[in-house]
Amino acid sequence: MPTMMRVLWLQSGGCGGCSMSMLCADTQDFAGLLHGAGVEVLWHPALSQADGAQVVDLLEAAVAGRERIDALCIEGALLRGPHGSGRFHVLAGTGRPMVHWVRELAAVAQHVLAIGSCAAWGGFTSDPGGATEACGLQYEDDVKGGLLGAGFRSRSGLPVVNVAGCPTHPGWVLETLMGLAAGALTEADLDPLGRPRFYADQLVHQGCSRNEYYEYKASATLPAQQGCLMEHMGCKGTQAHADCNRRLWNGAGSCARGGYPCISCTEPGFQRPGHPFHLTPKVAGIPIGLPTDMPKAWFVALASLSKSATPKRVKVNATSDRVVLPPQPRKTGLR
Repeated sequence: MPTMMRVLWLQSGGCGGCSMSMLCADTQDFAGLLHGAGVEVLWHPALSQADGAQVVDLLEAAVAGRERIDALCIEGALLRGPHGSGRFHVLAGTGRPMVHWVRELAAVAQHVLAIGSCAAWGGFTSDPGGATEACGLQYEDDVKGGLLGAGFRSRSGLPVVNVAGCPTHPGWVLETLMGLAAGALTEADLDPLGRPRFYADQLVHQGCSRNEYYEYKASATLPAQQGCLMEHMGCKGTQAHADCNRRLWNGAGSCARGGYPCISCTEPGFQRPGHPFHLTPKVAGIPIGLPTDMPKAWFVALASLSKSATPKRVKVNATSDRVVLPPQPRKTGLR
């Protein structure tokens, strides 16, 4: 029988949302899906029966090398405060700060994964100069360092694998674990911020159901409207690295499909945009957050041309909460 990849999952300073998201994986047999992919959950705080002294014994055995840890998954920011003591988060039953446990376990794990943007960059729990001194495993926002240090490498030779998102998509977590279990995820498969490229080399904008409105710059001004959310409503889908609109959540939805702007939750620093999440900052009426690989002058020229060519149907529907003017059937001559 092939060797199973053993996963140890710990929760630090966060809401537990990434675990809840993972349980929404598109499968009727969550345990069977993992087992079939060669993944064994050694312990997870919400999925495992072992608790108390049993868990402490497991962690001590792992640090001592008596239990093999193939993938150490950390969910939530690492709380180093107050004053570097780490005592804002002491692991129950041990008297020792969680950050101490994480450092020791990371040193013996074959792979180390940051599950969610809190564990990756610090996320909402972090605040520059704040008493929690929260950070990510290998980053503080977009600056390398974090709890484990810029030069950290796990026993496999990989840096921390940052499965970023707030929360992270269940497919991102499971496919990353499956890739590691199969020996198919290498450093070349990680982007410059350590995120798996299978989702981070795409943009949320790709596959968005509002793309026709974006093309004509026909924009919504209220959340319930159907138009593009970029111009007025703060959407950063043209800049956010994720495949949310191609890999739908719960098989059916995404933020934009639900009427909410993309807040770019896979990116470092997303939690402090410097403006309300639902508003688009502008200079001279031009959005600051333009597509990352498009010159501003080109965007302005294209936007002006697009708006002048906007069909009435698109213009009317953009500021409506439903389709008011449907596409009209027309004989095209096509065979």
